[in-house]
Amino acid sequence: MKHSKPTERTKVKVVLPGDTVSLDVTTPGITLGPGLIQAGDSISCTKAGFLVRSGSIYWVENDQKRYIPETGEHVVGRISGKGGEFYRVDIGSAHQAILPFLAFENATKKNRPNLNIGDLIYARVALANKDMDPELQCLNPMNNKADGFGKLEGGMVLKCSLRYCQRLLTQETDICKLLGQVLQFEVSIGMNGRVWLSSDTIKHISLVYNVLKQAEALNNSECKALVNKLAV
Repeated sequence: MKHSKPTERTKVKVVLPGDTVSLDVTTPGITLGPGLIQAGDSISCTKAGFLVRSGSIYWVENDQKRYIPETGEHVVGRISGKGGEFYRVDIGSAHQAILPFLAFENATKKNRPNLNIGDLIYARVALANKDMDPELQCLNPMNNKADGFGKLEGGMVLKCSLRYCQRLLTQETDICKLLGQVLQFEVSIGMNGRVWLSSDTIKHISLVYNVLKQAEALNNSECKALVNKLAV
């Protein structure tokens, strides 16, 4: 696993829904995370909380319990049903999401993905509107390639807080990097409070699962001490 060095996290200010954030969207490398939306040259907040910066990444952090989908977010979902042209997917939000059969790399009407109820998928939120069921896609819209999206084979799912998932995605915590130094594993982190884990043995999957679960309440130095116990 490759991980970049975690950057310092700074709480910029308290924001409310509708507040405008003064950021130069033309600056190379700026990434907008959960709670922020861009319309033209303007960036607005979609929820209340702290505006947080980690390197060139900005997002709004709060103690929200239930996942509220936002366009562009990555999620770990479970297939819960099948319609005429789409799958129903449980992503932990108030409403189940829709995943069209054609929202996969190289999918056609004759060449559709074969997913069953209970299967896990890693997807991107393609459309989120309070008046409609969220829509997912299992491809990168920039190149129409899977790029890691799609069916998740085997493994385990860790359910955790939305804030912890934000920490893992922004690499504010070293835990995944530290674990990658002692164990080989795969991880897909969803903004919906679900983290999929896989490794070559059940024992290793269980170890990674338990360490990540404990690390939610630990700081970086405590995470390092926890992982060091595995290396002994």
